[in-house]
Amino acid sequence: MSTLPEDTTPDRPTDGAEHSPLPTARIGSLTVPRMGLGRMGMTMAYGRRDPEQGVATIRHALDRGVSLLDTADMYANGRNEKLVGRAITGRREDAVLATKAGILTVPGIGLPRGLSGRPEHIRARAERSLKNLGTDHIDLYYLHRVDPKVPVEESVGAMAQLVERGLVREIGLSEASGADLRRAHTTHPIAALETEWSILTRDIEADALPVARELGVTVVPYSPISRGMLSGDAAAMRPGLLDFRRVLPRWSPKNREHNAGIVERIREIAEAHDATPAQIAIAWVLARGEDVVPIPGTSRPHRIDENLGALDVRLGAEDLAVLDALRAAGARYGRTGGV
Repeated sequence: MSTLPEDTTPDRPTDGAEHSPLPTARIGSLTVPRMGLGRMGMTMAYGRRDPEQGVATIRHALDRGVSLLDTADMYANGRNEKLVGRAITGRREDAVLATKAGILTVPGIGLPRGLSGRPEHIRARAERSLKNLGTDHIDLYYLHRVDPKVPVEESVGAMAQLVERGLVREIGLSEASGADLRRAHTTHPIAALETEWSILTRDIEADALPVARELGVTVVPYSPISRGMLSGDAAAMRPGLLDFRRVLPRWSPKNREHNAGIVERIREIAEAHDATPAQIAIAWVLARGEDVVPIPGTSRPHRIDENLGALDVRLGAEDLAVLDALRAAGARYGRTGGV
């Protein structure tokens, strides 16, 4: 999952100018831009959203060459996938569709209630996702979380069958440990590891990242702007009543004060580069390696343009040293976990 939450900045029209092709990376057999679009926040988690604005944002992303669209069957109980399907009508060839299965939700509400990596569940959800997306194949299909009650080999085996049937092109894991990634890879080649990775969230670096690079697995970081916190927007720092960040430890009053100081340090570097704090945050993730494809999320077209500006930011060794040393206050999730 990956999103850049809403802000209070008015929408600005796009210029309609021609743009240079985006740099690309490989995810297995897929060629993708070095930046994708996370979709969760268009239908859940960060307050009310306008579906039409979501459609416009996806179409603008495609216009800019941001073809990698990331969603999941559990996002708003399938409504997120349906929104993607509507947005790409007539443009399927422009999109690289990534979706996920493996998190169970409360019917009608959409909140997580557990995991299921059972083969029959994965097969059934793949069929539902294909229908929601209005397509005959999924380009990149993730196991959303490894189910501790089901051997990862069984879950990935079911996904491999979908590849054999031509319904899925490549397989990925989301938030998997290095050990699970290695075990899964022996069953079927894993093309991508999706995980939260940002200046404030570094968990991947000690465990899963070395394994991914040993196996040639592309890393797809979601929330590279730390759910909007690193953008410095007031609305992101003080989320509203329907925004689930209100219950996350990093947004508690005490931790938020410390983290706001980190944002100001990032803002100083941004000013030196004539960039925005969000662009610096994404540029830091991009600088981790050519095998890294971040998927910042947004619900507004002009944020697509801002995020793509990070591709032109070149952080020096001194900048990277300062950013590498920053440490967040508060865990990324509370006791209820996250998606």
